[in-house]
Amino acid sequence: MTLPAGIDPAVPPSGDGCMECDAAGGWWFHLRRCAQCGHVGCCDSSPAQHATAHAEAAGHPFVQSFEPGESWFWNYETSEMYESGPDLAPPRSHPEDQPAPGPAGRVPRDWTTALH
Repeated sequence: MTLPAGIDPAVPPSGDGCMECDAAGGWWFHLRRCAQCGHVGCCDSSPAQHATAHAEAAGHPFVQSFEPGESWFWNYETSEMYESGPDLAPPRSHPEDQPAPGPAGRVPRDWTTALH
């Protein structure tokens, strides 16, 4: 099977949470993993939308959900969703005991008012 440009199944994820939110002490709603470089960023419903910002800045077109039990991919270039795709290097999601929104202790009580 020939993989499209923008997917490297050998690259592991960058961590358990959004890199930029962790660095700034922020929080996220759900997580997305870049299928090319492994960058983990927060979704477009999250206040900071770091996954999309990474895709635009790096030119990396595909993300995969980094939520437990989800395996879908999104193509930013075509705005297409794929229910499945190639297996990426583990882990395939953040730890199951990590809450969404997360991380624990940084999510404000009124978090729903900050969603996009």
